[in-house]
Amino acid sequence: MSVQSPVLIPSTPRPAPSRAMLALMSSCVVVVVAMVAAINLALPKLSGSGLHPNSTELLWIVDAYILVFGCLLIPAGALGDRIGRKGVLLTGLAVFAAGCLSCAAAPNITVLLAGRVVTGLGAALVMPATLSLLMQVTPPERRPHAIATWTAATGAAGALGTLGGGLVLQWLPWQGLFLVIGPLALLLVVGVMRVAPRGERHPASLDLIGTVLLAATVFALLFAIIEGPDHGWSSVLVLGSFAAAALLFAVFIAYALRAAHPIFDPRVFAITRLRTGTIGVAAVFFGMFALFFVNAQYLQYARGYAPLATGLAILPLPVGMIVVSRRSLAIARRFGTRTVVTSGIVLIAAGLAALSFVTSATPYALYGLALLAISTGAGLSVPSLSTGIMASLPPARAGMGSGLNSAAREIGSALGVAVVGTVLTSHFTNALPASLQKLAGSTSQTLGAAQRLGTAVHAQAVSAFTDAMASGYRVIAAIVLIAAVAVAVSLGDA
Repeated sequence: MSVQSPVLIPSTPRPAPSRAMLALMSSCVVVVVAMVAAINLALPKLSGSGLHPNSTELLWIVDAYILVFGCLLIPAGALGDRIGRKGVLLTGLAVFAAGCLSCAAAPNITVLLAGRVVTGLGAALVMPATLSLLMQVTPPERRPHAIATWTAATGAAGALGTLGGGLVLQWLPWQGLFLVIGPLALLLVVGVMRVAPRGERHPASLDLIGTVLLAATVFALLFAIIEGPDHGWSSVLVLGSFAAAALLFAVFIAYALRAAHPIFDPRVFAITRLRTGTIGVAAVFFGMFALFFVNAQYLQYARGYAPLATGLAILPLPVGMIVVSRRSLAIARRFGTRTVVTSGIVLIAAGLAALSFVTSATPYALYGLALLAISTGAGLSVPSLSTGIMASLPPARAGMGSGLNSAAREIGSALGVAVVGTVLTSHFTNALPASLQKLAGSTSQTLGAAQRLGTAVHAQAVSAFTDAMASGYRVIAAIVLIAAVAVAVSLGDA
């Protein structure tokens, strides 16, 4: 094992060897990203709890965390550049743990949502700091490998969150998920204090105005998508939210072009590798986290799996991500980045399309093959895309590059959950037989109620669910395929 050359600043300890740092930073990322997926496994228990959330509230419980996480990543990266990445990472882990514990103690939906927002704030502080610190202590010739490993950890974290969540929820109520993950974050605080070096500091603007405009844009878009089924797609509220999102985005772009130090300069998207990386990463995680949202409900209600079996059933995802990610950069060098990245995203779309044909009777082997196709596609595409983003900016802006990479990932995830959840809810309600319309609550509540009414009623509800799931997967697959074309065209200009 080689000991990598340290990067020193005055009065700081010698940085840890890259392998120790790689393991620690990857662990931090796994915890915060795993929470994005793990909460989906808790939805059936949340639906049957005393909080009685409806379908819209369930979507917000999932997306409140991702919204804050994604929108604050870039300013959090800039904050780390400005005041020190180690301190920001430690603060983020502590805030994340506090948010988890407040969620576990929530007496109602409002408090639970507030806790999810706090947890998302902590996650936003954690993620860019991990990659920036990793780049600080890794020699230039080892950085592509470090980025690929870190990327594999972020990709596999969703599936690992599902597996770990299944293990916890097999025996504990939904609150147990937060009571386990919160203390894990506190253990990582100890590890970071002992192993990580103090981060380098660089001048960086936090740009609060730009941050608010960007967050408001994404919130307005998510609000329109999530609330559409309840209020009607032609309602003033929903159409007004779409219009507000477009207007706020235009204002954000105009402001960023004129600001001295914007949250990010839109002109950086003229860099082909950065633009392509951002689009591609968002598309991959749009598809992946749409899958995570639907998967837990399908396996538990349509196939009758227990939470632990549900977590185990998704193992093809982390296996594919970890194995393929470690080799993807070498594959790209041999066959070309454009070919490998585009093929990977197309493979994700194909896997999602294949899942649209599954029913409650589909053999698990076929289901697992579709998951393996999706994970292989992500493993092929994401390392090259993330490396392209990071390599497009100078080292002094590593926090911004890491933040942009992670923001694309999380905003893509939030939109994937919102779109598939909205399509699923709309089609499920419409597909229910008239005799079951009186049961209609959230999707999970309806399936749970039907299960208690006997085999025949449950079979009808499951059929309606798999029909709605098929529609959701096809919409997601089509969007991912369009993104693959955009990436191929953009890389063709590189």
